[in-house]
Amino acid sequence: MNSFKEQYVVDENGNRIGVILDIADYQQLLEELEELECIRAYDAAKTSNDEIIPFAQAVAEIEQTR
Repeated sequence: MNSFKEQYVVDENGNRIGVILDIADYQQLLEELEELECIRAYDAAKTSNDEIIPFAQAVAEIEQTR
């Protein structure tokens, strides 16, 4: 992960209560979080005992329920 140039928001006691990031750093964090979510979903799908069906069939079944 990159080193971000964060700035902290502190309370009257000097405790960190928030963070300020450059918008580019924030967007990169969101992209990496989305990729991690996809990896976790893939891992969960691989370890499940659900029936495996072709993608086109899954889309067709979803469309039928709309």
